[in-house]
Amino acid sequence: MEQEIPHRLSTLGHPQRLAVFRLLMRRYPDRVPATELALTLDLKPNTLSTYVKALMQARLVTQERVGTSLRYAIDMNAARETFDYLLRDCCRGRPDLCSTFAAIGFDGDSPMTDRKYNVLFICTGNSARSIFAESILRKEAGDRFVAYSAGTKPRSELNPFALEVLEQKGHDTSVLESKNLSVFQGEGAPAFDFVFTVCNQAANEECPAWPGQTVSAHWGMPDPVKATGSDAEKSLAFQQSYGALLNRIKAFTALPISSLDRIGLQKAVDTIAQTNEGASA
Repeated sequence: MEQEIPHRLSTLGHPQRLAVFRLLMRRYPDRVPATELALTLDLKPNTLSTYVKALMQARLVTQERVGTSLRYAIDMNAARETFDYLLRDCCRGRPDLCSTFAAIGFDGDSPMTDRKYNVLFICTGNSARSIFAESILRKEAGDRFVAYSAGTKPRSELNPFALEVLEQKGHDTSVLESKNLSVFQGEGAPAFDFVFTVCNQAANEECPAWPGQTVSAHWGMPDPVKATGSDAEKSLAFQQSYGALLNRIKAFTALPISSLDRIGLQKAVDTIAQTNEGASA
């Protein structure tokens, strides 16, 4: 351990290796294809290979081959081990000495209180998936959650296929609009208890650190807007996205949030990300 931690810190001291690590942290628990990492970070394939090899040697990243594709993910045990070591060594086990750790409830001992929770869903265009999630949560558990959605590059109009699905499912679409993420930043913005990205592109982008004790997770899924073929085939893609989000949100609303500590809650929302990715409504 005494040798491993300096090695890991030295590895992360390189800006581009740190960028790879940060992106994989944002995408956890996903395994991200090497091609997507290279494209997002604007790296040549051989350069990326050098960076991930160093991260793997430090045991911070794991590799898996799926067909002809190499995919990478954070080794969360090693990451937690590293952060825990820093907290014990630097802060001497006293979060009050390291206010950033204290502010985010680093020790994970405190459950969230039993109240109404603010939840934000983010995607790039805020025209379909995040709109689905906002609408579903409002309908399924609007008495316990306040649902919002936004886009990093929002479209001017909601997708007509998405609106059609929502109307078929009995949602009030008159309250929906595409919004920029900046609406929920700065003074007067809601304090979010949960923030979920529902598309890979939004998760790959540098989003702001949310103040307070926000629990965040990536619930990525294919973009139905990119579906091709007949209108019936396109509609089916939107139905499948709606169904997958419905199942995830039902699992989320079933969590005993007020009785879970933060570590348990984070594990639970990460697990939900792997649920029913291709479900039908």
